[in-house]
Amino acid sequence: MKRAVATTTATVAGLFLMLALKPHQAPTAAVAPPAGPAPSASPSGAPSPRERDGTSGTFTGDTIDTARGPVQVRVTLIKGRLTTIAVLKGQHDEGASADAVPRLTQKALAAQSAKIDAVSGATFTSQGYISSLQSALDRAHD
Repeated sequence: MKRAVATTTATVAGLFLMLALKPHQAPTAAVAPPAGPAPSASPSGAPSPRERDGTSGTFTGDTIDTARGPVQVRVTLIKGRLTTIAVLKGQHDEGASADAVPRLTQKALAAQSAKIDAVSGATFTSQGYISSLQSALDRAHD
């Protein structure tokens, strides 16, 4: 009976670790989506408010203090499209945080918003990046 309990426990623990630990992927360069019709944020096909007003310029987000240090981004919009995201603070050089910033940038450019998922293993960096990005986009709307 003890052997069955130990075997079951080890199997469950192994499955948990296998599902919880995702392999790291090499970051890819963050490039703006190709030019062409702007993707719409609404299911009806109507352009988002930012796309309608054709906002252009560079906007700096708030500095967000995290457990891994401060994070701040600057965005560039051209005719309402998010084209560039530069990280001013938050280039963490170790662990998952080192890969987080390029991955977050790629996700944000693809989504054309700050409504993106955090990078696994870099929760603090992700939260700071997303908050700073949202504040920069909010400034673009003002």
